[in-house]
Amino acid sequence: MQIKGHGAKLPRKQEEAITALLTTKTVEEAARASGVAPSTLYRWLQDDTFKQQYQKAKSQCVSQAIARLQSTAFEAVETLAAIMRSIENPASSRVTAAKTIIDTAIKGSETDDLLARVEALEAELFARGGDGQ
Repeated sequence: MQIKGHGAKLPRKQEEAITALLTTKTVEEAARASGVAPSTLYRWLQDDTFKQQYQKAKSQCVSQAIARLQSTAFEAVETLAAIMRSIENPASSRVTAAKTIIDTAIKGSETDDLLARVEALEAELFARGGDGQ
């Protein structure tokens, strides 16, 4: 995985180090994978520009992972519904699937309600000139 274009231009070795940090388990492994000494990578991690670019790259990875999860959400719901409906499944599995569907639906509804309230508050704040008065 190569993460490019996440902000300020860094030297190639630092770009490689960020990629390694995202794909290995430890700083030492990342240093080895990117061909720098661990002490160098630790020093870079203290540098504000490097740290900022690393955070941006991590954020991109998380966003991509969330998008991937979201793309399979419909399939997951269908799987849960199939488990819930099948009388061949044990009652405990059917109850667990039903409970998961209900709990997730409630959380989704609460999230939608909260988002609507935040958007209304933002609109009101904007209408007042953005100063909250």
